Amino acid sequence: MTRRAAPVQMKWMDRALDLAERGRYSVSPNPMVGAVVVRAGRAIGEGWHRRAGGPHAEISALQKAGERARGADLYLTLEPCVHFGRTPPCAPAILAAGPRRVIVAARDPNPLVAGRGLSILSRAGIEVLQTDPVRRCRAERQNEKFRLWVEAARPFVLAKWAETLDGKIAAAGGESRWITGEKARERGLLLREEYDAVLVGAGTVLADDPLLTRRLGKNRVTPQRRIVLDGRLRVPERSRFLHSPEGALVVTARRESHPSVRRLVSRGVRVWSLPGRGSRVSIPRLLARLARDGITGLLVEGGSETLWQFFRARRVDRVAVFLAPRILGGGRAPGGVGGKGFSLASTPRLTDLEVERIGEDLLVTGRVRHD
Repeated sequence: MTRRAAPVQMKWMDRALDLAERGRYSVSPNPMVGAVVVRAGRAIGEGWHRRAGGPHAEISALQKAGERARGADLYLTLEPCVHFGRTPPCAPAILAAGPRRVIVAARDPNPLVAGRGLSILSRAGIEVLQTDPVRRCRAERQNEKFRLWVEAARPFVLAKWAETLDGKIAAAGGESRWITGEKARERGLLLREEYDAVLVGAGTVLADDPLLTRRLGKNRVTPQRRIVLDGRLRVPERSRFLHSPEGALVVTARRESHPSVRRLVSRGVRVWSLPGRGSRVSIPRLLARLARDGITGLLVEGGSETLWQFFRARRVDRVAVFLAPRILGGGRAPGGVGGKGFSLASTPRLTDLEVERIGEDLLVTGRVRHD
């Protein structure tokens, strides 16, 4: 008598997605992945990818399940890999474990995988099922930085700023501390824990002298790159972010032979010369080079002219705007994004808008459309 297959239960995929989320601050440049092995309606093995170079989620889950994995269901948030990287490929290990079905939320965009992992399982007689669109979208959103890094060979760019309800990021005299409340500021710092690199312009360094460091202790695994975009090399050598050269990067349009470049290099500061038009840095060249360095996500914190450079280059993928319930006013008070601005017809549009209350402030996030 043929045993009837148990129904696919999306609660286990939800569990796998929750498990994957635990790797948000530790797996870069790898994707977040979660896995659950289910037999007779019970989870008998769980796993998630904890850090780059460590065991993949499905391997951890199958090892916990042991021999009970044979004939079971494997819920997996991302297609299993088929290539050797820091670890062996996962598809052969799944075949050896012998699950009856594999339910997958999203395909791997990596050209070394890109459907091959699922094909190998299917050809070996394992039933491969795709999840519903809602969970597929959640899985793809979960790894949006990794996906863009693989597909476009550049980091995913999040533009973040804080402003008043009338769109001001500082008073006309330059005062900006603090527009938002403590909880909103802590949430902004949490983004630094998640992103591989944080970037500000020279104007922000001259005005605020920031450290640009991680401070919440969420990410103690992946190195942080602290970047200042400084086309004319105006940043003083005494700036606080240069006190510890480790992880500091100054990107300029000045040539490598320029005396200021050579002085910074002699102090152990990493300097990239990436000239674009005039005294500006080439944003596409910067992003391409960061991608080659393994940077999958870049957090751009401002100021307004730096944000404009990224928007003008059409290299912003998501925005995170903290809105404070106050009115600042002032014709000369700066807005979130400076520069010459777009025409109304060419303005970037946002989709998938989300609004969240954080203390007394609001956080508005959205994906930038590139059509």
